[in-house]
Amino acid sequence: MSKSLELNSSKVPEVTLAFWVMKVAATTLGETGGDAVSMTMHLGYALSSAIFLAFFLVTATIQLSSSTFHPFLYWSVIVATTTAGTTMADFADRSLGIGYVGGSLVLLASLMAVLGLWRFCLGSVSVNRIVTRKAEAFYWATILFSNTLGTALGDFIADDSGLGYEGAAIVFAAALAVMVLAYFYTDISRTVLFWVAFVITRPLGATLGDILTKPLAHGGLNFGRITSSLLIAIFIFGCILFTSQRAGDHGGES
Repeated sequence: MSKSLELNSSKVPEVTLAFWVMKVAATTLGETGGDAVSMTMHLGYALSSAIFLAFFLVTATIQLSSSTFHPFLYWSVIVATTTAGTTMADFADRSLGIGYVGGSLVLLASLMAVLGLWRFCLGSVSVNRIVTRKAEAFYWATILFSNTLGTALGDFIADDSGLGYEGAAIVFAAALAVMVLAYFYTDISRTVLFWVAFVITRPLGATLGDILTKPLAHGGLNFGRITSSLLIAIFIFGCILFTSQRAGDHGGES
């Protein structure tokens, strides 16, 4: 397969600064949107998880069936994983009573299992170019579990550690900054750095979402979940329209 054909066949966007800004926005939308459906609309975590998982399966199936990169479709699947991740983590942590630590450990083990199966089946978990449907299926499964893990991890740092939403946001922003420095100044695997950064952006977005929507007495701005979700969705829509959105690679090793 020629390089040009591989690039033309890529189903993921080139990773740029805009990619990470949109990823954080999508995770924030996942937090506010997931909470809007499960709590504001009073559907509960179980039913909300079923709804968002169905949304994920529909969008992911269309994405997998597509032969080219479509920005709106790609980011729709990303948002589907962040909303489903929010309600699934909350269901495990709160409804099942596993707790934040237990939920984080279970989800970490699940994420490692998916990555292990990916490596076993394809010989690599590199995200340099996602050009086959099998690789893309593992890619989306990994994203779903990483976003779910990020939700549980964000709740644990914000609530159980006593840092609060602002403190947790600072911790995750600092951790993301460390990943940026590692990318530019170390030889650490780009694939490892990508997935660690991908997980970190989830709790960062989740804590930002909580800051927007939680009551003032709880350290939030009390903007409302539905209003916040609509504004963030408009922001993501604008980013897709006005930033460079082209198929590329995720900067990992082949």
